[in-house]
Formats: sequence, C-alpha cells, structure tokens
Amino acid sequence: MNIRAEVHDFLTSRRAKITPEQAGIPAAGQRRVPGLRRSEVAALAGMSVEYYAKLERGQIAGVSAGVLEAIARTLQLDDAERAHLLHLAQEANGSTGLVRRPGKPKPWTVRPSLQWSLDTVTAPAIVVNHRQDLLAANLLGRAMYSDVYDTAIGTPNFGRFTFLDNGARRFYPDWNLAADMLVANLRTAAGVDPHDKGLHDLVGELSTRSDEFRRRWGAHNVRLHGTGVKTFHHHVVGDLELAYETMALVAEPGLSMTIYAAEPASPTAEALTLLASWAATSLAPVNQ
Repeated sequence: MNIRAEVHDFLTSRRAKITPEQAGIPAAGQRRVPGLRRSEVAALAGMSVEYYAKLERGQIAGVSAGVLEAIARTLQLDDAERAHLLHLAQEANGSTGLVRRPGKPKPWTVRPSLQWSLDTVTAPAIVVNHRQDLLAANLLGRAMYSDVYDTAIGTPNFGRFTFLDNGARRFYPDWNLAADMLVANLRTAAGVDPHDKGLHDLVGELSTRSDEFRRRWGAHNVRLHGTGVKTFHHHVVGDLELAYETMALVAEPGLSMTIYAAEPASPTAEALTLLASWAATSLAPVNQ
C-alpha cells in the first residue's frame, strides 16, 4: 500500500462527507465540492491552507499528535476513523510514506488448548484473523457458518463468501449492511498493517472480481467492532438474531474470538437448540 495515497484518499473522502452546516459554516454561494473546502478545514483546524494541503497530499510523516487531533476533530472522525488516521501517521513515520513490499503471510494452526477452549463454549464461537479468515470454531459455530465452510476452497474467508458466493445474499438478510461492515473491517486492518501480503492479495482478488467490493473499498470507511447484534438466515433452522461479543486473543496477535448469544427464551434461542441437535448428527467433530 502507498501510504501517501492512502492518507490522501482517506482525508479527501472524510472531507467530502462533512457539510458546511455540520461544521457550523454558512453555506452561502455556489459550491463546487460536496463537502468542506480545504481552506475551510484548515481554518477550523487552526493551520494554514498550504500546510493542510501538504498533509492531504499524504505528507504526514513527523506530524504532531496535536495536529492530527485537530484534523480529526474538524473532520468529525469517529473513534475508528481517528485510530485509522493515527495508524497511517505511525506507518508514515516508519516508512517515510513509501511503498514497501508486502511481507509473506505467516502460517497458523489452531493450538489444541484454544480448540478445547472453544469447545467448552455452549454458544456458537469462532476465531477470525484481520483478513477475515475463519480459522477455528466450535461445533455450533461450524454449524452456524456451515454455508461458509461448505463452499470454501481452502481456509474459509468471509470476504470471499460475502462477495463471491451467491449464497451470502440468503445467509445475510441485510446483505448490504454485512458487506459494508466486512469491507470496513478489512480497510481498518489495512491501516494497521498495510504490508500484509495475504490481505493485499485478498483485496486485489475481490477488487478484480466484485464491483460491489471495489465500490465499497473506494469509500475508505473503517470501523471498530466489539459488540452488537447480527441477523442471519440459516438453511436448516431459519432466521437467527444473535448478539455478539468479540475479544482479542492476547496470545495470538491479530486474532479475535467472537461468541454469539441469543436472548433467553427467544425464537432464536429455540433455533440454536435445533441447530445444536442438527450439528450433533450431521457434522463431524471439529478438528482443525
């Protein structure tokens, strides 16, 4: 990834999203840009137009935290966007904004103790890396994501499933939301480690094969995810509305565990009971 180009595209896309009204600027006269002008961002952030234009061109190596915070405040960045900008600045400080050759992906296999831990969880539980590879699951997690496993060649990947598998539009009742979240997660990961070859290759593949992915990738949206509610349509038990909690694995940097849970006594709780019964009779034990 070219850090300067990434910074430029990110800042210009965020600037285009802020209207003068949102920034407290009278929207008088004809405007040729959808959002704020560079001069307006510079004035609100307390810097010269020339200096802000330099930053927007991607030259942010050595920029102070105070300047970055002023830009984040002016562009009304959320926590995920602010963190993304800081990651890009840190990367620029380490690489002077130049392109570095992506590193070779590191092989990974699930530790037996991690699989045992997954298997003790009675709800669906999975382990995913920042490239959205589905690396491990307990039996109920495998049953829940059986569509993802069944059509995968090699390690299942949520990006490939979402954008290249027709079954994803049935599995995700709100496919557009699922697609937006998936791409925002990948864009966030790219900001943290822009030289990951596996991620670089995945983005290239999806950009080539999916117009929907390419459009979303160009939007430069990022997000932090840790908790929420997701909806699914499982081919055996029907609709599922599941709360989820995602936790980073301290012993496995870059990996996270997600546990799904249904509201007690809800239709989804009953569906999970049916899913567990189906998994016990239809799926082989999880050995990854």
